Amino acid sequence: MDETDSDVEELQRMLDSSLPHSSEHLRSIVTPERTLTARQLCGVLTGMCTLSVATVTAGGASRISAVDGHFLRGRWVFTTSGTAVKTRHLRARPDASVAHLRGDDLGVFTHGVAEFLPPDHPDWRPVEDHLVHHYGSSPTSWGEDIVYVRVLPHWMVAYAFDPGKVVGRTGGDD
Repeated sequence: MDETDSDVEELQRMLDSSLPHSSEHLRSIVTPERTLTARQLCGVLTGMCTLSVATVTAGGASRISAVDGHFLRGRWVFTTSGTAVKTRHLRARPDASVAHLRGDDLGVFTHGVAEFLPPDHPDWRPVEDHLVHHYGSSPTSWGEDIVYVRVLPHWMVAYAFDPGKVVGRTGGDD
């Protein structure tokens, strides 16, 4: 877990404010007993997490694709080809929704804005170091035009049918 105390506090504020402003239907499923604290969530979301990333075309049609996601400092980051359709969509319309699901046990749903991290961005190096440590090579070596994307969330909900099962299995307990 690479999150600072400040990262965890900021994430907790977002989790606390997101669920109460969600639909009645969502609140009937994601009850206080079926959610995780920010600290628990950071402990559970370690390593690579397959994400579904939703973008929007110029005509307003939704599109979804999958990426290798990493939860770093309370935010999702991923890399992809600069020529990918999702990259084109996010450059033109940076609003994005991201979901990570683990069967019926865990669902993390995020709405936010995509931020591209070029190599001169101050946060690029820590992201790069994390990815190299995880994969054994830099994503920049995987193609000619690899982009680094971070989702700056403004809404996030974490669902766990049995939080003890999810937290206990990963060691991310409070």
